[in-house]
Amino acid sequence: MLPLQAGPWEFILANQGYLLGGVLVTIGLTVASILLGFIVGLPAGIVEVYGDGWTRRLVQRVGVVFRGTPIVVILAFMFFVFPLNLTAFAAATLGLGLRSAAYQSQIFRGTLQSVSEGQMEAARSVGLSKRESIQHVIVPQALRRSIPGFQNEFTIVLKDTSVAYAIGLGELLTRGTNLYLTEAGNTAVLEIFLAVSAVYFVLTMLTNRSLDYAGSVFSVPGGGSR
Repeated sequence: MLPLQAGPWEFILANQGYLLGGVLVTIGLTVASILLGFIVGLPAGIVEVYGDGWTRRLVQRVGVVFRGTPIVVILAFMFFVFPLNLTAFAAATLGLGLRSAAYQSQIFRGTLQSVSEGQMEAARSVGLSKRESIQHVIVPQALRRSIPGFQNEFTIVLKDTSVAYAIGLGELLTRGTNLYLTEAGNTAVLEIFLAVSAVYFVLTMLTNRSLDYAGSVFSVPGGGSR
């Protein structure tokens, strides 16, 4: 940081490198959390639709716990209570990722159930096992249909990265706060948070536009009614 005795916007421009570091942490945390959520959420969604009774109930109950617990509590648990000595970034990724997995599982559960039952019957009739039918026939269609819901989840996770401020991770909001707490920055509070908000808006818009395009490219022709 380079505190300057200058106007608010000049102060922000002088510290743009510091804020950029926070932007990179925010992007990295968002991507890592979404990927973890996908890796855990997709199998969880499959289990909720096709799993045995006890495994389905277990996955459902764990999902309810994560969806029903405030994200700041989850992050605090991962950082201060979790047995492993995690860094702030690792704790935030684990907390945000597992919370996202609980929501992504519901996205995938819905899209898996939206695939026509005849698809499974046709796959089984040509000799595929149930697992092979799910893997090669049902899941590819469900993934393509999940893009609109995944788009919404990506946006939510991006905004939720700001909660990592509670465990001291130097993401965008934390760095914006650190700036206005300096002697030179306490006269630029409005401008600092306008700049931070603008960055979140741009990141959200770029994400939405990219996933809108992906949705149009990979949409399932005909919809596939049940």
